[in-house]
Amino acid sequence: MKIRLFNTMSRKLEDFVPLTPGQVGFYSCGPTVYHHAHIGNFRTFVLTDLLKRMFIENGYNVRNVMNITDVGHLTNDEDDSGEDKMEKGAARDNKSVWDIAKFYTDEFLRDSDDMNLLPPTERPRATDYIDEQIALVQKLVDLGYTYEIPGDGIYYDTSKFAAYGALTGGGLSGNRAGARVEFNEQKRNPTDFALWKFSPTDKKRQMEWDSPWGIGFPGWHIECSAMSMALLGAHFDIHTGGIDLSRVHHANEIAQSEPITGAPWVKYWVHSEFLMDKSGGKMSKSDGEFLSLSVLKDHGFDPMAYRYMLSLGHYQSQLTFSWEALESAANGYKNIVRRVAELLDDKNPGTVDDAAYSAWHDRILGLVSDNLKTAEALVAIHELNKDTSVNVATKIALFEFIDRLLGLQFINRANDLRRLETTDVPADVMALLDARIAAKAAKDWARADEIRGQIDAMGWNVVDTKDGAKLVKKS
Repeated sequence: MKIRLFNTMSRKLEDFVPLTPGQVGFYSCGPTVYHHAHIGNFRTFVLTDLLKRMFIENGYNVRNVMNITDVGHLTNDEDDSGEDKMEKGAARDNKSVWDIAKFYTDEFLRDSDDMNLLPPTERPRATDYIDEQIALVQKLVDLGYTYEIPGDGIYYDTSKFAAYGALTGGGLSGNRAGARVEFNEQKRNPTDFALWKFSPTDKKRQMEWDSPWGIGFPGWHIECSAMSMALLGAHFDIHTGGIDLSRVHHANEIAQSEPITGAPWVKYWVHSEFLMDKSGGKMSKSDGEFLSLSVLKDHGFDPMAYRYMLSLGHYQSQLTFSWEALESAANGYKNIVRRVAELLDDKNPGTVDDAAYSAWHDRILGLVSDNLKTAEALVAIHELNKDTSVNVATKIALFEFIDRLLGLQFINRANDLRRLETTDVPADVMALLDARIAAKAAKDWARADEIRGQIDAMGWNVVDTKDGAKLVKKS
């Protein structure tokens, strides 16, 4: 199947041609584990998952790396200034930085499972690759791309890299400062960024290491270059991330990598657009209030309904989140689940029609392979459900393929629906369900969540459907 992707570097759709036939290697910027990931973050992570699934269904051997940032990402992403996010999270939760990193990494992995994200081939933590980061900085020092600001750190001189900012057509004047500290007048250029920061002399950081330049910690940008080179080699096929990373973080990754690896370091750059809130702002954690996947679940929404909502848009277009939009997506998702449940209940499904299977398989895979046109693929799925010329066995086989490709778990949820319709529920559990329904109707979310926890402790899962809340016995 022909694969096309929009390359941010060239700013056009390109046919995908792997560096090694039959194989694809790609790196994805992962979470900074100082807090829960918000649902906007998961739009980018779903993009990464769709890419992996699409390549696998096209027969590629996929090696993908997603990092865990557990050291020193500062609070202002625009120019990497402000307070250390990890230190801030530790103070907020009254835990050590190391405990914060472990706790929120575990939370991210749980949310990733709920969103049905395939695990990456490698999930490196920045703190496990300090030696590699120091070695990379040393190479840049030796090549003459750096300078030292006494008492501050080792900086990359962006004027030494002619192609700086080419990813977004910015250049030196188009990109904001990339240092991980508040703007430093001692920098030679506003876009220069810290490769290694010296620890402050008036206090001890929880995370710091010795280096040839003194005790300190690596810059945020250097970790991705070091880990991707260590795990994918000097050149690889694809680098993904949110569009907000393209102008500074990814520009800096390119600048610090290509003097060592040669150009191009990465062949294709693929970025997802923002998830916006109703006010028109992008989803973020900057104001301290944000929507996590747990909040959606507490409001009774299946994570697959949110994944379905994301699939209704295109990754290159901004998508606005609202509870009404999620409710609409959830209803659409449940309609397909109910139809799949009906297929699975059919007592005479017949046998798979190879010709019909191939035609629908190639149509749907072709749409997703053409720059991830998931919305058009969902239209095709609705048409498949209505196609009376395709027998039940063929449709079930196609939904098995669709679940592998889109990760929407239609068959899994259809089986849940079938089980809950045939299981007797004890009267005391049903009474709690009725109380939860009443609490939700009164918009008493705290009481509804409390009751949900009681039901969970009694061995039942609450499943919210278009026809109301139902119960599934835990296996």
